[in-house]
Amino acid sequence: MSASFTSDAYTPDKLLGGNEQLLVGQKVTIITGQNLVRGAVLGKITASGKYNLSLSGATDGSQTPDLILAEDADATGADIEALAYARGDFNQNALTIGTAHTIASIKEGLRVKGITLVDSVGA
Repeated sequence: MSASFTSDAYTPDKLLGGNEQLLVGQKVTIITGQNLVRGAVLGKITASGKYNLSLSGATDGSQTPDLILAEDADATGADIEALAYARGDFNQNALTIGTAHTIASIKEGLRVKGITLVDSVGA
């Protein structure tokens, strides 16, 4: 038997903005109908405990930014489990934020939870 492997080129997305040893992740359920990319700012729906893209105008609890999605998550057909960051330093320029949110409007709320947004990441 011979061993074989494949490789792909790695292109960093610069989402992480600081010490990677400080990252804390957790499994979450992304609610059906969402197709989210890594770096999406998530809000938690109070009634179900599931997550979606945090929209400022929501009234179900998800209007409050809570976590940052760690991986792409396509839940267009059904709820799926995904990894999200609950703590760490992140490049604010690499985030996907929902309608009517701005970096200024979410920054302090996330900081209190242990998520720090930094302005840029050096090359």
